[in-house]
Amino acid sequence: MSINQDAVKAALSAVIDPNTGKDLVSSKTIKNVKVEGDSVTFDVELGYPAKSQFAAIRAAAEGAVKAAGAGSATANVHSKITAHTVQRGIKLLPTVKNIIAVASGKGGVGKSTTAVNLALALAAEGAQVGVLDADIYGPSQPMMLGIAGRPESKDGKTMEPLENYGVQVSSIGFLIDPDEPMVWRGPMVTQALQQLLEQTNWRDLDYLIVDMPPGTGDIQLTLSQKVPVTGAVIVTTPQDIALLDARKGLKMFEKVGIPILGVVENMSTHICSNCGHTEAIFGEGGGEKMTKDFNVDFLGRLPLTLAIREQTDSGRPTVVADPDGAVAQVYKEIARKVAIKIAEKAKDMSSKFPNIVVKND
Repeated sequence: MSINQDAVKAALSAVIDPNTGKDLVSSKTIKNVKVEGDSVTFDVELGYPAKSQFAAIRAAAEGAVKAAGAGSATANVHSKITAHTVQRGIKLLPTVKNIIAVASGKGGVGKSTTAVNLALALAAEGAQVGVLDADIYGPSQPMMLGIAGRPESKDGKTMEPLENYGVQVSSIGFLIDPDEPMVWRGPMVTQALQQLLEQTNWRDLDYLIVDMPPGTGDIQLTLSQKVPVTGAVIVTTPQDIALLDARKGLKMFEKVGIPILGVVENMSTHICSNCGHTEAIFGEGGGEKMTKDFNVDFLGRLPLTLAIREQTDSGRPTVVADPDGAVAQVYKEIARKVAIKIAEKAKDMSSKFPNIVVKND
């Protein structure tokens, strides 16, 4: 039996990527198709990190091509993450492709826990990831990621990010005493954040997760206008008072032209550690209703469990403490949805254009 290029493409157009819901051909993920006799090789290039999904996608693609008449089929499945567009008039950081702001309208909804697990989930799927702890008044990422110590500066002007679990981290928490209160006014906080962002030597990041301070005030607005953000994730709990503030946070990003990647509903149900009984103690369906009201994606819901709190407090967040557990799978699913949403955005082409300098002779 022999097979040609058209038959290969027809076979692959029937293979659906389980993460995007789109076929491999129309989503332009098939590259470098080579047919030699009845032997076929091709690349499947995903625009999002999905190391855990490679084997299943490879098996489906190779199986479809063999069923179409190939004697052998070899698919090289890999991810290629590129930089995508940000707010107009803001330049990308040279070593960071995409910045994801994780925000909430109010404190206490588990924003930092969601941010750190999102970062670890993207790293587990094969991406280069960093975390910027932008919560100057209450930096929690050093504790959550189990990192202590001061950042090193090799040139006296910039600092190296600290690292754990394969994630690069920068936080004001590394530079101050843990018990020292940050009695700073807004402009000082904004300046400190820009320095943390721009003077940290991030090493070729696919994604930088920014754990935003809670609220929608001056700091958040300035950050949204000065930091090149690819998209924002809003974290809320189901009760009306949290949703009220989450809506404000969502509208703030819309006003400054930052796309909302979706909403995560945290502490959606309480699971009793003794009997396993599930109860919606903060109400239910609030996060999903909010996404319908604003026409944005619902990314997923996470339970209120003792384990999530214990794991994060001990410096081993859920995605690394229990990588195969049900909650880690939810975080990984949310991370994939976020990465896919970014991959579907227009690519940033600013690096393709030459810098034009006008000189007066």
